Amino acid sequence: MLFNSHIFIFIFLPITLSIFFKIGRMGYSHFAIAWLAGASLFFYGWWNPAYLILIIGSILFNYTIGVLIVKQASKQASKQASKQASKQASNYLALGIIVNLFLLGYFKYAHFFVANINLLTGETFHLEHILLPLGISFFTFQQIAYLIDAYRGETHKYDFLHYCLFVTFFPQLIAGPIVHHKEMLPQFAEKSTHRFNSEDMAVGLTIFFIGLFKKVVLADGVAVYATPVFDAALNGVTLTFFEAWGGALAYTFQLYFDFSGYSDMAIGLGRMFGIRLPLNFHSPYKAVNIIDFWRRWHITLSRFLRDYLYIPLGGNRKGPLRRGINLMITMLLGGLWHGAGWTFVIWGGLHGVYLLINHAWRSFRRLLGQDVKKSSLFGRGISIALTFTAVVVAWVFFRAESFDAALNILQPMIGLNGFALPETYLGYLNRFASLGTRLVELGWRFEAVEFFKGKREIASLGFLLLLAWFAPNTQQIMTRYNPAFDTYKGKIEQRRWRWIEWQPRRRWAIVCSVVTLLAILGITRVSEFLYFQF
Repeated sequence: MLFNSHIFIFIFLPITLSIFFKIGRMGYSHFAIAWLAGASLFFYGWWNPAYLILIIGSILFNYTIGVLIVKQASKQASKQASKQASKQASNYLALGIIVNLFLLGYFKYAHFFVANINLLTGETFHLEHILLPLGISFFTFQQIAYLIDAYRGETHKYDFLHYCLFVTFFPQLIAGPIVHHKEMLPQFAEKSTHRFNSEDMAVGLTIFFIGLFKKVVLADGVAVYATPVFDAALNGVTLTFFEAWGGALAYTFQLYFDFSGYSDMAIGLGRMFGIRLPLNFHSPYKAVNIIDFWRRWHITLSRFLRDYLYIPLGGNRKGPLRRGINLMITMLLGGLWHGAGWTFVIWGGLHGVYLLINHAWRSFRRLLGQDVKKSSLFGRGISIALTFTAVVVAWVFFRAESFDAALNILQPMIGLNGFALPETYLGYLNRFASLGTRLVELGWRFEAVEFFKGKREIASLGFLLLLAWFAPNTQQIMTRYNPAFDTYKGKIEQRRWRWIEWQPRRRWAIVCSVVTLLAILGITRVSEFLYFQF
């Protein structure tokens, strides 16, 4: 079941909300939690009921391991008992991590590993098709973090129903955010969560439909310029400069508004139930460098990789060389987390190299006595444009089906296949001091161009770029009502124009009604969120 489907919006969601609050109003908080957990499992099983066994088994196993770890951590009566308990807790933790990673590895990476073994050895090992369970990367990481924190003594023995909802809560189950037990479990225990709150409902509905608009109108709308280009690259079609850049930019904005839309919808749905989810997306294309980009893009994944991989590896505590190695390991594994393919590994490696360059540049500026936190307006603009360009190049590997397909786009992006415009543009450009003829003399071609749609595509991409760079994001629009846990490490700038901030007023009611109508009318076909495949 998709958030952007009629059955979800008009049947599943209203029924789930109404029964949840009806049970809560009667004072049966435990049953309200049970209902929401059951509804979340139904939501997950709608896709493939067979995999309900997997997620329920995962919940039972990890909850049991967590209880055993917490139990051992509480045995501090004597030094000897403490030593034995610590060893036993370590064994339980190792078992939990191994089982979780084995399941993730089997369902997500088995074909990838077998294909590479066959390539290296010349063997012909074969696996039957394994259907990737939705959300397995997310609920696996979420539970691994829970087990590690239990081992560190940072968790308590939580109620099983609360833990079950922590894992299955449907707004974040399929594609994040990767929630933390400290953020979620205390909220489930609050009685106010189970009572209807008109402010929460209004804020939640507004954020949800803003996200739906981003998905079905903006992301799906620009996808028509991206998909044909990447399909052509996969089939070996020779692309030109504008075709390649058009496809790369189109996918850049498709992924941006798709993931931004999903993140908004998840936060909005959570807020309807009185639950605040962590912020997972904060205008990443406004980032002034790659470090800033990863503070804004998939924030909860960055947090997980930092807290449970980068810092345990040593972080930046053992010198610049070790920090660089730790960064590369983290980013390569982060790339592999996104998908079982070398293109994802290359994407992660590229961002690792970007981060190394970024840190080296900051160190160089410090040597010059400059304040790395200060920059001119011009310098900031150049930094944003440079960061954006680097991100676009990396997205080509992220989207391409193969390394060769990625090269078939990157090569024309640097002009290796020449420059071509639709032939109708020749006469138009010649109106401006014979510009068209001058371009022909420089080697440009005016011919039938299949994958570049001209002015219409330029207008669409330009409009989306302006939105990504200059428009306030949902967090800023809804700032008066603290829509999500603030996980962004930088300062969330407030707009100078206070009128842009949402309030329950007639003006905003009209705006939200138009956005909602356009979003619902835009649901014309099944269109999965891009992060569902991860």
